[in-house]
Amino acid sequence: MASIARPMTPMDLLKFNPCNLDHLTETYNIGFYLDNEMAQPVQILGKVEASPFPAPIEPYDPSLKIYQKKFSSYLPWHAHITCLTVAPSARRLGHATKLSEALEQVGDEQDAWFVDLFVRVENEAAIKLYEKMGYSIYRRITDYYNDGSDAFDMRKPLKRDKQRKTVRPNGENIKVDPSEVW
Repeated sequence: MASIARPMTPMDLLKFNPCNLDHLTETYNIGFYLDNEMAQPVQILGKVEASPFPAPIEPYDPSLKIYQKKFSSYLPWHAHITCLTVAPSARRLGHATKLSEALEQVGDEQDAWFVDLFVRVENEAAIKLYEKMGYSIYRRITDYYNDGSDAFDMRKPLKRDKQRKTVRPNGENIKVDPSEVW
């Protein structure tokens, strides 16, 4: 059976239950997804977002030391995967990769710098999958989840980031507090 990436509909929200039963999957309430659906209807299970604050120094250059120190919480225009999950019965068929690639394409069309996502540090299978898709760990967010678990902020640079300024090596060693991440 072939699958295609398509815009999410409100009816899709009723199909999340098999995914929500997976202890490593993090999803939000229906209202959260409906709000995003109304705001970004053409984006597939995610949305391209920008910092609510203008870049302090134009043009934005993520490799500048001032962004790493004084403006460390500033996020440039980027695509964010809020939740990428596949029902257990449909795993290992390439659906996660296709959905991720669809969002990357939208990000490139919107001239975004990168795609990012948060994943539990314990979710080794997902981390390996994302690394295989070209994502790398940008930083570790301590006590991110309600149960006290940490999250990795993983990023994949897009076409705009030709010099790979929005990623870095050894990101698992860079620890930040959840209050530093919006």
